Amino acid sequence: MNSTLIRFGFAPHPTDSYRYFVGNGNEHFVRCVLPENHLNEQNINKYMTAMQDEYSKHWADNTKPYPGVPELLSAIEKLNIPKAVLSNKPDCFTQIMVEKLLADFSFQIVRGAGPSLPPKPHPDGALEIAKELSIPPEDFLYVGDTNTDMRTACAAGMYPVGVLWGFRDADELLESGAKCLVEKPQDILPILDNGK
Repeated sequence: MNSTLIRFGFAPHPTDSYRYFVGNGNEHFVRCVLPENHLNEQNINKYMTAMQDEYSKHWADNTKPYPGVPELLSAIEKLNIPKAVLSNKPDCFTQIMVEKLLADFSFQIVRGAGPSLPPKPHPDGALEIAKELSIPPEDFLYVGDTNTDMRTACAAGMYPVGVLWGFRDADELLESGAKCLVEKPQDILPILDNGK
């Protein structure tokens, strides 16, 4: 996004600020970074398209799974527990990221943002996944690193687990409904073993 802002003559934002800009979909993201006097639908669409073009060229430059996540996914596969991905990233990026970065693992459903699905924290995406998997929402462990994820889980009636290796801090996750917090990926396995 900073590359896009600079290209159009806007000042970039500090990298750490992006921890609070992302998570609610691309339109919200662009609204966060543009100067207020440039916030209109035409500009939002223009800069969103430009950012997505830039992102499509560079998303993989420094992107990799968090340490411990591949090992967690391997352990979950051995337990034969279904896995799904629900993201506010556009679906095309969500699909390719899972395919390229998590190719060793099977996900029953991978879904990103699209025109037919309201963005998180609206619960429709999570509930749709539960329905497709024929699993009651209350039997889902919903793992995420933002307030958006915790609010989605709560709205869908799922068990919200906040992770502390991501974008947000413990207070925000708890205030947004996290039932528990984990410091590292392997801390999720005992929650699965205990059935919450």
